[in-house]
Amino acid sequence: MKQSHKYAVTVVGASSLVPFSVFAAVPASVTTGITDAVTDVGTIGAAIMGVVIVIAAFSWMRRMVK
Repeated sequence: MKQSHKYAVTVVGASSLVPFSVFAAVPASVTTGITDAVTDVGTIGAAIMGVVIVIAAFSWMRRMVK
């Protein structure tokens, strides 16, 4: 076999397995865990963003007073 044919066979063979991995069953506990983690990350991110905004506002107010 030529080198180009080997490459083509490899690409076609590998790409034929891709659709099966898309439809893999995921247990409900995993989905629930990911959803809970996303909620926790969102809460922590909002809290950090709030602290950064308060610090920036406080520093701007201090500049105006000086």
